Formats: sequence, structure tokens, C-alpha cells
Amino acid sequence: MSRAGGIGLTERAERQAGPLAVSLGALRLANPVLVASGTFGNARELAELVDLGRLGGIVTKTVTVKPRPGNSPPRIVETPAGMLNAIGLQNVGVERFVTEKLPYLAELEPVVLVSIMGYTTGEFVALAERLDGLSGVDGLELNLSCPNVAYSAGGGAKMFAHEPELTAEAVRAVRAVTSLPVIAKLGPDVADITAIGCAAEAAGADALAVMNTIPGMVIDLERRRPVLANVTGGLSGPAIRPLAVRLTYQLVGAVDIPVVGIGGIMDHRDALQFLLAGACAVQVGTATFTNPRAALDVLEGLECYLDEACVERLRDLIGVAQPTAAVEQLDE
Repeated sequence: MSRAGGIGLTERAERQAGPLAVSLGALRLANPVLVASGTFGNARELAELVDLGRLGGIVTKTVTVKPRPGNSPPRIVETPAGMLNAIGLQNVGVERFVTEKLPYLAELEPVVLVSIMGYTTGEFVALAERLDGLSGVDGLELNLSCPNVAYSAGGGAKMFAHEPELTAEAVRAVRAVTSLPVIAKLGPDVADITAIGCAAEAAGADALAVMNTIPGMVIDLERRRPVLANVTGGLSGPAIRPLAVRLTYQLVGAVDIPVVGIGGIMDHRDALQFLLAGACAVQVGTATFTNPRAALDVLEGLECYLDEACVERLRDLIGVAQPTAAVEQLDE
């Protein structure tokens, strides 16, 4: 059986050469629409509601070395134009992921990126070594920036993605033990996202994903205490989209590796902003909670847009909003 879950290799190649096909480094995607980590489970949970074969890619729930129960409830609260979550990376651990979750993912057609998180560089390495070469794993997304857990990188309680040196350390260590594509997922709460992105690129990352959620807080006026048991949570949804587009735009202008845009994408027009900013692909996350078909709606919207705008290939739109693209258009 092929990696495409029974889909013939010829048919899969045709899909990957269609008008929406994009490249994410060495990975070929039939379209640029992926589902974001932590918002789509491990795909099986939504299989009855979503035609999984239509997706460009699936990013799994983040996997850690040992099982995690996550944070205590309450751990989700709605906010204007978004939500705060403090799930805390609840997952079954890498061994149960390999035996219980991965066989199903290996039968699916879309590219599968396994999101991994380590409290130390050594844990990132252990996860990469365990997943390297396994059927169903097309690449690794390094979760360097989750705001709801405390890392022990460098002996402190900071995230890897907070400092170029720590980011480079994790990426370089993973790159040394796997042949899989490595995507570094960065966060917004840094002074200079380009410094972090350049450090990841120099250390061997094949692509960058931006951005993770923004640390935030909601206070219950009756109790006069934080709503979330974790006190703070990660803000996601439409409220963060302008920031995510800006960070994507900045990274694309600073690095030579592909960038995946994430943050507040609700429809195809939102996705197009990221693509025009230079993202090679996008991830749909929080929208799935209100509309399980959100990613497919984005995809179908992009298909219609190409027809209506008389654009032959989606990749012709990627990066058009960048200054260099404007100069090239003037020279034509």
C-alpha cells in the first residue's frame, strides 16, 4: 500500500502538480492548507466531519516524551474575536502515539507533520530519534514556543523560541539525528522575530512556522480572580491575525527557507493575506472549533479565487506583497 493510504502514486503525483500545489522545502503539498497542531486532534477525531484527503497537510497534536495530563480546568475561555487556551499539551506520550495514533495517520493522503516538544534539548533529540524513519511521519514541527508550559532550556523557565541561541541549539540537535524535514514553530512574544528565524535557518531548519499563540489573561469580575486555572493562556483567533501576517512578512524578507503562516485564519481571504506576504502554506486552527470544515472552506475559497482572478497557479501569488516582488513587477 502506498503512503497515500491506498491512493495510487500516479494519482497523488497529479494532485501535487495541480494549480494549488506548493512546495514546503522538500515536501510537496497538493495544496497550501494544513490544520494546526492542537486544534484537530490526530485527525481521526474529525474524520466523520471532514474529507481528510482534501487537506494539504495535518499537523498532529504536540507529542512529548512522557504522557502529559495537561493543566487543570478551566483551561479554555472565549474572548472578543478569539479564545484563550491553557490546555498544557495534554497527550499520550511518544510511545503510545507511535503505537496508537501513527498507524491511522500513515494511511492518510495528506502530508503529516508530527509536532514535538521537549523541556530540554535532549528530549527534542529523543523524540526526533524515535520518530525518524517511521511510516506516516513526513516531517517534524518543533514546538519551541508554547506559552502554556515551562521549559527548562538553559536551566531556566524560558521558551526555546525566546532566544536565538536556544532556538539554534534545539534545531541543530534535532537536525543532527534525523533526515526528516524540520520546521521550527516560533512565537510572537520576542523583540525581533527575524533574529530567531535566522538562527533557526542557520542551525538547519528546513522551514519556519509563525506564529504560536500570544500569552494573555481574562479575569472573572465576580470572583475577582483569573478565569483560567493556569492564570494565563494562549490567545488565538481573528484578533491575532494582523500580528501574524506582519511576523510572516518580516520573516519572509529575512530568511531563504519557506515560511508557514498561522494565526486567525477564518476564510480564504485571511489565508490569502499570508500567501501574499510570502507564506508558502498556512495552518487553520481556532476556526475549527466553531466550524470543523473550516480548513476545507478555506481551500474551496482559494480554488474559487483562482478562477475568478484568472490566476493559473496559486504559487504565482506567493510573496507578491513583498517589496522585491513589487520591484520585479515594475521591471516587467
